[in-house]
Amino acid sequence: MATILVTGGTGTLGRPLVDRLLDDGHDVRSLSRRPHTGTERPRPRSYAVDLRDGTGLPEAMAGVDTIVHCATTPAGGDMEAAGQLVQAAKAAGIPHLVYISIVGVDRVPLRYYRTKLAVERLIEDSGLGWTVLRTTQSHDLVLQVIKAGARSPVLPVPTGVRVQPVEVREVAARLAELTAGDPAGRVPDMGGPEVLSARELVRATLEAGGRRRLLVPLWLPGASAAALRRGGNLTPEHADGQRTYAEFLAERAGVGVTGG
Repeated sequence: MATILVTGGTGTLGRPLVDRLLDDGHDVRSLSRRPHTGTERPRPRSYAVDLRDGTGLPEAMAGVDTIVHCATTPAGGDMEAAGQLVQAAKAAGIPHLVYISIVGVDRVPLRYYRTKLAVERLIEDSGLGWTVLRTTQSHDLVLQVIKAGARSPVLPVPTGVRVQPVEVREVAARLAELTAGDPAGRVPDMGGPEVLSARELVRATLEAGGRRRLLVPLWLPGASAAALRRGGNLTPEHADGQRTYAEFLAERAGVGVTGG
């Protein structure tokens, strides 16, 4: 079994990925700005490292076979973090870097997407062995965005925008599979099992949480919104996920997560 370093190991994707890699018998190191706090199983070795300055990276990387780079923030700093990671990985002689990206980073000109694409290119040109997987938005992200909007009694819903939400645990399983293999370059995208309109997703979420809101159609201007209406964020030819958004909501409703 390999020694694997997961950046963002306490995040929405990082936690199930760490769990999956531990289940597969790997020696896992979890790197994040906050230590891992799970107590239900033997913990991975945790390293509190801020990737923006790279302090502590050499110690975390000693003896590592593969890095899975999940750490990210829409607030900025991803390029700097990736640069620190790549330089440290090259210095340590690590043969494989796996990166999780987003479907449509080359088609939807959102600032965050442009940054993700730039990180992809940085990794591709790094001289390291690399694998990049692009996925659609997770169920968790869709729920988070809708819950934030539902704080108001009037909820604007983008017109013409569709989403293909995917289960984060299925993404973790795919990443674990790629991590155990050889560097594969850009692998096929991964999307959820169904494409749903923003209105369908909002209605399903409100119903699962037992809430009512006035839904107001909202036409979003600009190149990014136009790209989303064209389906630039979708990959229907790779609807590899199996768990639907409705099934995800049913589980979350059972533990009271969809309300509030």
